[in-house]
Amino acid sequence: MAKRVAVVLAGCGVFDGSEIHEASAVLVHLSREGAQVEVYAPNIPQMHVVDHVKGQPTQEQRNVLVESARIARGNIKDLATLDVKGLDALIIPGGFGVAKNLSTWATQGKNCSVCKEVEDVLRAFHAAHKPIGLCCISPVLAAKIFPGCEVTVGHDTECEQWPYAKTAEAMKELGCRHVNSQVSEAHVDARNRLVSTSAFMCNAPIHRVHDGVGSMVREVLRLA
Repeated sequence: MAKRVAVVLAGCGVFDGSEIHEASAVLVHLSREGAQVEVYAPNIPQMHVVDHVKGQPTQEQRNVLVESARIARGNIKDLATLDVKGLDALIIPGGFGVAKNLSTWATQGKNCSVCKEVEDVLRAFHAAHKPIGLCCISPVLAAKIFPGCEVTVGHDTECEQWPYAKTAEAMKELGCRHVNSQVSEAHVDARNRLVSTSAFMCNAPIHRVHDGVGSMVREVLRLA
């Protein structure tokens, strides 16, 4: 029987929403594995809107659910309606929207709060022992909510290839065990049923990011 997987988005665009290539890779790999996908997003305002040409915030106001619908081709549901009982797994792609809309990590780091609906969903899957897949920056959500968990955001030493490695240090300060990994790999925390991959935390060719997302998806489905 096909696995039913919830994918939670955070908007549309790397700097203020979900990273589109990561979200697309998740959907492609889930499709290839024969999974049934339900896409969700919280019906909340974005923290801000970024002009992706200039890399600067604008005065626009946008809604996370409405913007996420662009990636989902309109086939999306309000996160408040998600029922964990009918689902086998959860995946959250990365992008700055995770740190700006699904949480306040972008402005508060380890002292952040997580959007209540997002936290409730993560806790529900965790309590039901159903796997959770996390890409790029989204493992910070697990680090904040599940102390002692194991995740990866790639490497913990900053360099040209790993420009966001300080994230790993902040996660460690939350009591999380960070596991260094390559961009094409996924790390499995079997006890907490968490699967994570670094994706664009690494300055890598897009096909390698796509491969890493595929590794994560396959491990999530294996655990489901």
